Amino acid sequence: MKVGLLVRIEAKPEYAEEVGAMLRGAQELAEREQGTVTWFAFREDATTFGVFDTFDDEQGRQAHLTGPIAAALGEAAKTKLSAPPVIASVDLLGSKVS
Repeated sequence: MKVGLLVRIEAKPEYAEEVGAMLRGAQELAEREQGTVTWFAFREDATTFGVFDTFDDEQGRQAHLTGPIAAALGEAAKTKLSAPPVIASVDLLGSKVS
């Protein structure tokens, strides 16, 4: 794992449960992505969600950014999110996954 993405997602209050369900359902899609090493979806509070995922290289990261999870998030942004997702590309300095 060398690179990652940190994504912050702010749902409209009336759609928060739908956004949470969408992220839970996205795990199956992430498991099928060959270039995605780890994938985590989380909830910070009632309307704030996030995703953190890691990749061995830039090719894996770019494949994820153009894949079905990103497409679903882009579609949700049109109606269910209060703002577009904030996507930050990160370089990993260390990791522990067990």
